[in-house]
Amino acid sequence: MSIDGGELIAGRYRLTARLGRGGMGTVWRAHDELLGRDVAVKEVDLPDGLPEQERLRYRERTLREARSAAKVKHPGVIVPHDVIEQDDRPWIVMELVDGDSLAGHLAGRGPLTPGETARIALALLEALGAAHAMGVLHRDVKPANVLVENGPERRVVLTDFGIAQLHGSSTLTTEGEFVGSPEYAAPERVEGRRAGPESDLWSLGVLMTAVLAGKSLFHRTSMSAVLHAVMYEEPVLPPEAEPLAPVIRGLLRRDPTDRLSPARAQGLLRDYLATGRMDAPGGASRPADVPAAATPAAPADAGPTVPTTTPAPTTPAPTTERRPRRRALIALTAAAVAATGTAAVVAFTSGAEPDVSAHTPRTTPDRVASGLPALPGPRSPSGSAARPGRLPADFARAEDPAGFSLAVPRGWRRSAEGDRVFYYSAAKTFRLGIRPQQDPGPGGALGVMQRQIDKAPAAYPGYRDGTLTETVHHGHPAVLWEFRWKGFGEGERHTLDMSWIENGRMYDLWVSSPVADEAEGRRYFETTEKSFQPR
Repeated sequence: MSIDGGELIAGRYRLTARLGRGGMGTVWRAHDELLGRDVAVKEVDLPDGLPEQERLRYRERTLREARSAAKVKHPGVIVPHDVIEQDDRPWIVMELVDGDSLAGHLAGRGPLTPGETARIALALLEALGAAHAMGVLHRDVKPANVLVENGPERRVVLTDFGIAQLHGSSTLTTEGEFVGSPEYAAPERVEGRRAGPESDLWSLGVLMTAVLAGKSLFHRTSMSAVLHAVMYEEPVLPPEAEPLAPVIRGLLRRDPTDRLSPARAQGLLRDYLATGRMDAPGGASRPADVPAAATPAAPADAGPTVPTTTPAPTTPAPTTERRPRRRALIALTAAAVAATGTAAVVAFTSGAEPDVSAHTPRTTPDRVASGLPALPGPRSPSGSAARPGRLPADFARAEDPAGFSLAVPRGWRRSAEGDRVFYYSAAKTFRLGIRPQQDPGPGGALGVMQRQIDKAPAAYPGYRDGTLTETVHHGHPAVLWEFRWKGFGEGERHTLDMSWIENGRMYDLWVSSPVADEAEGRRYFETTEKSFQPR
């Protein structure tokens, strides 16, 4: 149990206010009565009845946090002042940063701009570089462990080195124990492989997407789903991350040896801060644009792959290769759940909670590489839109597991992204999106569209030529939104987006295409819209 504010610790540090509480303790604002300065004091919580051996491990971990941070001399790393014991528990006295954690900012004020995110990422790369140069791996880079100081300079400070690892020191973990925050941990750490400085870079990439979108890429509704996502699913960036996508994608490469180097990442971030633009290293492709007439995806756990009436032949992947990793996933899940249940062995957190992981999860697309069937390859276009009971030769009907069927151009690939379903052409030149949702109530589909149009200039760079037309879809009142915009660095795009209410649900269906291929995009839209059938 934490002691009340106003108490004097070690005859010197008077607690004045509680700054925040994490999984392993409470952080207090305190006044150093000897030196006449304000400091931060972390009180480490020890569960009642903890065996002596575990109590010693806690104490050693506290000492290691102070030692790890003390080794790194950098303005972007928290400065420890003292380690003391009182009431049979350890305390860390450290520099007081007058500001908020990124997790606190997200909870109270929402996501950051790309410019502020780039500035913070650049500062964290410098701080991590200083730590790595001293042989210190942080191993828990996440929004709750990054503080931004108030004032004109807005200094960025990396804190909470409680689970950092020093070269040559023991890990202070028992067999099967995972330390850190799985949503931000690199795949090699989750899988129990050797992890070097590159693992901190992966965590930074996840952090960047979290502060841009307000949601963690790998948050799911269960620990097993989190671990599965980190180990097996390809990251899909939210639209808000697009301005910094080249750096984020580079940091989130699954192979640690292939990740973007700190120097290259710093160069790209500096270029962005200077020019507002960022070139993709190695010609990295851009993701799909934001679905029209919709807010950012409300994430969910990954759904099933799409069955189609005419799937391309697929070769089943051998099961023997994945069994060991599946067993590892089960073991890690059990260890993580056990650690969470005892609240004793996973990460120190110093910043004010809630962490960004308290938000809803995000789903990643179905992966073609994992055996997702594709619609058969394209045939000669017919040049005509669909009529009931008949499809153009280059279309096939897809029975989608999200509860509808529609005609989709052959060869396009399905991707489930949150509460939306996409079908993509090669290189995502053309994009078909569908979002089923609850009836919005008063105002209906028209009201939803009008609200989205109000936000369009901010959501779609270079938004222009927007028109809203009331129409009909299969006898149901509908509204059609058509507009053009600049795209995310990939050239001008044209979007057709229709919304309607049917059987108590609202459906939003859109097709996005390059402006140069607007006629083809319109044909795709007309065919899919006419063929759409809810189930």
